[in-house]
Amino acid sequence: MPIRVLLVEDSRIALVILKRILDSSPEIEVVGEARTGLEALTLIPKVEPDVICTDLHMPQMDGLEFTFQVMALYPRPILVISVSVQEDDAKHVFELLEAGAVEIFPKPTAGLATNNELFKQELINKIKILSGVKVFRKKRKSPLQVKNLEADNFSAFASKSYIKPKIVVIGASTGGPQALKELFTQLPADFPVPVICVQHICFGFLQGLIDWLASSCRLTIQIAQLGDTPKPGKIYFPAEQLHLKLDAWGRFICSDSPPVAGHRPSVTVSFESVAKFYGNATVGILLTGMGRDGADGMQAIAQAGGFTIAQDEATSVVFGMPKEAINLGAAKHILPIEAIAPKLLALLQQTY
Repeated sequence: MPIRVLLVEDSRIALVILKRILDSSPEIEVVGEARTGLEALTLIPKVEPDVICTDLHMPQMDGLEFTFQVMALYPRPILVISVSVQEDDAKHVFELLEAGAVEIFPKPTAGLATNNELFKQELINKIKILSGVKVFRKKRKSPLQVKNLEADNFSAFASKSYIKPKIVVIGASTGGPQALKELFTQLPADFPVPVICVQHICFGFLQGLIDWLASSCRLTIQIAQLGDTPKPGKIYFPAEQLHLKLDAWGRFICSDSPPVAGHRPSVTVSFESVAKFYGNATVGILLTGMGRDGADGMQAIAQAGGFTIAQDEATSVVFGMPKEAINLGAAKHILPIEAIAPKLLALLQQTY
């Protein structure tokens, strides 16, 4: 059975081009087209799409309100196809992710064209991946539930002895922004170690991601600068299209060396570098994402004696990267996203 796609786009030209691109794949069928979110809502129960592709700015009902409505009435994987990556649009895109959209995909700055092979293949691949995505509405835990979960995790550590962590390194891809927000909002302002985070994201959206995460996080979030030493209470992201590593003195190296397994920045590159410098004082966390980036890096952390956590399948939008690490035996703990921060905080309370 082909993957059923609903296109929601107010530009007639863009709608025609997107349909032609998707029609070129025998595995995809465009079952509906709409020029507003309002029109699309009436189509969903009629055409039963597997995946919805929506524009951001539309008349009558924009992409944000449309996403809220879809997730409330007809939950489906939603791919946001944005026309630009300006700061104001980036803010709206991350609001869409928070509302339940799975991923963002910028249109080429030169405009859509059926002969843009790179855009064509990337779009088709994303549709294929999203067709297998599990869509769910996260239920936020109350402060009391989180406190109890943290207490339970602390008790679980009481009978064990671990090296107190000196750094936390995190990797994520598809579904990562939502997972990172869940994790970061639970970290206190006096978090005692630095955090390095590698998130696969479309070029041009990194600062938007940082701003969106910072709006609900008590820690400082910034792009890592060459030569700086990671400091406690700060969260560092690699600059766009650069690997992030540490030198022999623990200072940041921003490298434009070739992509690893198609990724730059690569989660594995950062994980391996951090494990080499910090050894068993490293905590590695691998979150939702497609592919296997980070699995080998998490294995390096585990082999160095560090503490490793993989997000579980039930709360992962795409259980690719965590699953690969689990299959390698590199994940010492497999946890739902809401349990990762309490586990981390409990570990940091331990003594040597």
